[in-house]
Amino acid sequence: MQQAVTRHIAVSVETRFLEGDSDPDEQYFVWAYRITIENQGDETVQLLTRHWQITDAQGRLQEVRGDGVVGEQPVLAPGAQFTYSSGTPLTTASGFMRGSYGMQNEAGAQFDIEVPAFSLDSPHERGNIN
Repeated sequence: MQQAVTRHIAVSVETRFLEGDSDPDEQYFVWAYRITIENQGDETVQLLTRHWQITDAQGRLQEVRGDGVVGEQPVLAPGAQFTYSSGTPLTTASGFMRGSYGMQNEAGAQFDIEVPAFSLDSPHERGNIN
């Protein structure tokens, strides 16, 4: 599990390769990831946006931006957490992701929090990408 803490908000990531959804013969590899966002601070915050940078084993970068996560813009009171699952496909047997969430506190101040970099590893990778 990878974790980053920004402004007392912890973001933890767990990944899993989905063999049954992947087709290595067609260069199609799929991973699921589970993210937990925990408000360890003393102010209520809301997740407004997401920004992902997804890099495959050949160094090709795909950026994804949008509102919320999995159709939600969760509000996190102090001590609260929000967990969701999503996934991503690649055309290579490994890669990595990193990103950020755009947050807002009750006073209306906006700030970004880090999503830690995490690797997308499969048993089909023939070598290390790093």
